[in-house]
Amino acid sequence: MPENAAEPALSGLRLNLRILTVVIFNFASYLTIGLPLAVLPGYVHDVMGYSAFWAGLVISLQYFATLLSRPHAGRYADLLGPKKVVVFGLCGALLSGLSYLLAGAGSHAGMLSLALLCLGRVILGIGQSFAGTGATLWGVGVVGSMHIGRVISWNGIATYGAMALGAPLGVLCYQHAGLQGLSLTIMAVALLAILLALPRAAVKASKGKPLPFRAVLGRVWLYGMALALGSAGFGVIATFITLYYDAKGWEGAAFALTLFSVAFVGARLLFPNGINRLGGLNVAMICFVIETLGLVLVGLAVDPWMAKLGVFLAGAGFSLVFPALGVVAVKAVPQQNQGSALATYTVFMDLSLGVTGPLAGLLMAWSGVSTIYLAAAGLVAVALLLAWQLKQRPPLREA
Repeated sequence: MPENAAEPALSGLRLNLRILTVVIFNFASYLTIGLPLAVLPGYVHDVMGYSAFWAGLVISLQYFATLLSRPHAGRYADLLGPKKVVVFGLCGALLSGLSYLLAGAGSHAGMLSLALLCLGRVILGIGQSFAGTGATLWGVGVVGSMHIGRVISWNGIATYGAMALGAPLGVLCYQHAGLQGLSLTIMAVALLAILLALPRAAVKASKGKPLPFRAVLGRVWLYGMALALGSAGFGVIATFITLYYDAKGWEGAAFALTLFSVAFVGARLLFPNGINRLGGLNVAMICFVIETLGLVLVGLAVDPWMAKLGVFLAGAGFSLVFPALGVVAVKAVPQQNQGSALATYTVFMDLSLGVTGPLAGLLMAWSGVSTIYLAAAGLVAVALLLAWQLKQRPPLREA
């Protein structure tokens, strides 16, 4: 990519600003996800009169669509260039808002309105996988491959920030303007992002014969497995910390989640060059040690302060796991396959978060809520061993 020649000149504020000019499109994509997240379950259950199963299915469809479409998003980003993929993804977000608008206009039309909501969620899931993968690769193309870790980190901050902002903003829109007003807000966010993306300079798609998907999977799956194991801690904290506090008879579960988020974002902001300086696998191993310690503290906590400290450490430890391992995974394939590698690698986190909830729920029912945090600590410890083994072998380099 032509920008790569200027990589050494980029540093500090200028580098971050150039990344943010692309990351903003991922922020817009996730804002369209966050806006309806706290509204649609209640709308389906209370307004449309469907069961909790259907309310949950409407939300889950987006995650399934994202999971299934990620490999395609990476492949098309490699073939067509990341800008086109980002615009395609944002168009999906726009169409999802249109589907909600049509569903709201016919809210008494029964299954037709429900089908429109489901269609909107599927389109949104596909759009998110394309916009998210494309924005990361676009950012790398703009600032150069030596800054992959920083681009991934900023995309993560944008993701969590947009979700945190979107949920309360969506509730506010719904309270004042109903589902129609919320739908128009989603469409406006997506349309504004599209209009901002179109005039921006594209980065060229990489030339060269791409590897088949099986070959890409073969190069990145061990890094993906380490990511999946390391994501277990995040899964049990996000899903069960409220039940954990209830079982202990403590208050402050919401504050514990806030501590996790503050530690997560803070670590990414405080150590932007850590991956470049120490190497992805070294950073991942340090992170796994901190995350394991935090989860053990939560599992063994006898006072609220122990649990809060543990959650904080778990958030700080998990923060850099995705970009640290992602840097190594992406560099394990030729440049023309980096989109496929990133998307395939991300699928492991999607799968991990998808199965952690039900499996941890079964374990909790069998042996108590504290056990799931100790079990998660064990999985993260296995991820540490896997990262150590990966460090011992010669890295796969692009051909």
